[in-house]
Amino acid sequence: MENGNKDHYIALLRELLGKGKDVLEQIEKTLDALGGGKPVDFSSLITERAPDEHEGNVVEGVFNGKEMIGRDGKSYTIPQNYASKSKLVEGDLLKLTITASGSFIFKQIGPVERERLRGQLAKEQESDAFVGIIGDRVYKLLLASVTYYHGDVGDEVVLLVPKGGQGAWAAVENVIKS
Repeated sequence: MENGNKDHYIALLRELLGKGKDVLEQIEKTLDALGGGKPVDFSSLITERAPDEHEGNVVEGVFNGKEMIGRDGKSYTIPQNYASKSKLVEGDLLKLTITASGSFIFKQIGPVERERLRGQLAKEQESDAFVGIIGDRVYKLLLASVTYYHGDVGDEVVLLVPKGGQGAWAAVENVIKS
């Protein structure tokens, strides 16, 4: 991971942590209000349940535009169709559940702030991979995103990028045929 990207992820995670603390404060205030200032006992609402086939090893991590980098330092491949359909953006927090049968179930748990930008759809000469060009910035795109919208070189593309546009990858929100 490049040092610039590492700093980007650290900043995003710090921002999300701050938001999480704010949410927890709001929950605490609401609970106090509901209990008339007394602690609310929710233990009676918790019931035993049968194990679920979806329970298993859970790993949280950050989406880097192509895969999830887990807290354990490992990379986990995310199906392109899921990343495309969910319009995952570089920096989004994800949870991966690895079931007892070995299935991978991804869930977005912390979307990063996004910006919507318009640009041109192009291909890199060396890799023949699709990219979105916005001014002098070039964003890598997942092939599944471009093919879903039937994008062709020269089409206008609407991209979602992390706020501030610092990522290397973008999610395709739509393609406007030329």
